[in-house]
Amino acid sequence: MIEFTEQQFKDAKEKGEELYKTIGEVACPFLKEKVSFGAQGLEHLKFKRRGKARLEKDQYMRFKLLHLAPEILKSSHTLQGILATKKFERVRTNNRTETVLKLVTYYEFIAVLRRNRVRIIVKQIDGGQKYFWSIVPFWGMNEETMTRLLHDGVPEDD
Repeated sequence: MIEFTEQQFKDAKEKGEELYKTIGEVACPFLKEKVSFGAQGLEHLKFKRRGKARLEKDQYMRFKLLHLAPEILKSSHTLQGILATKKFERVRTNNRTETVLKLVTYYEFIAVLRRNRVRIIVKQIDGGQKYFWSIVPFWGMNEETMTRLLHDGVPEDD
């Protein structure tokens, strides 16, 4: 189990947020276009879904590993997974925010970099711009239940 103090968590979160805001866009060779690092991805690092905050240990590891995300996307020439599904998404139209059923595609890149195995998820809503959605640290398997620890394999929540 990862141990950290409240101050270490606060420092990792602040540094991670500062780094995230400086990234902007990253060119991904596999996608042959730029992946933006916008507000949605930063919010997803802190919240599992709207109004449901992630556990501190979950946020801590994501912010500690965030610096790997641009590097992995810049060097990715292969895709490890893709999921296209319909989801209700909040969209702005005519100065209103509405929840609309849209086609959502998740692209998954897995890499081992400096002894860290992580999954980077890029999200695209209905043919729009691709943007960074999440970084998922790989913790291993629960040997009793044979399930992955700390994340459940659902791109929307991971």
